[in-house]
Amino acid sequence: MIQFHDYPLSGNCFKVRFLLEQLGLEYQSILVDFYPGYEHKSPRFLNINPLGQLPAIMDKGQAVRDAQAILVYLAAAYDKSGKWFPRDHQGEVYQWLAFADQLTGSISAARLHDAMFYRLDVSKARTEGIKLLRIIDEHLWFAEKDGHDWLLPLPHPTIADVACLPYIALAEEGGIDLAPFFSVSRWMERFMRLEKFKPMPGMMPLQMPKETP
Repeated sequence: MIQFHDYPLSGNCFKVRFLLEQLGLEYQSILVDFYPGYEHKSPRFLNINPLGQLPAIMDKGQAVRDAQAILVYLAAAYDKSGKWFPRDHQGEVYQWLAFADQLTGSISAARLHDAMFYRLDVSKARTEGIKLLRIIDEHLWFAEKDGHDWLLPLPHPTIADVACLPYIALAEEGGIDLAPFFSVSRWMERFMRLEKFKPMPGMMPLQMPKETP
């Protein structure tokens, strides 16, 4: 069984938890006290991920760390349909996974500052986060004009959407207003309608019919 080192308030952990449940995989959730315990910096956890970062999984004796890497690993290993990591669009997926890393370094950083008192240049983090929101909002606006609901020109979400969603949905916890980004808001609503979607703390759950991916 997959061992998943998890923290309920982490957007990066949400990504992995979401895909595990979408794929119907059995897993053991091992909670790590990220804050205020800083257990991710403990010798025990550093044996799993020397970088001291969440999430991490253990599967078949192999440790896989980094949220985006875990999404690729799980989709490649267990998604026989190929929907979540489509072979013909892998280059586009990787671009959005890199974009998701930038969201972690900006919007997530602002959230860590406001919610967990991390010392960092929060003004710079918010400015970068807003710039990224404008980029993805424009992309989604053009996608909608072409009849597409997701980051890739496909009739279903992929791990690109999974990677980008949580820290955007949590942006207001970092002092970033989502109201100006209409296409982003519609995309988040579509995502939250997906079957098996369970919001993490800080995400507004939507009471509406579920859609299958």
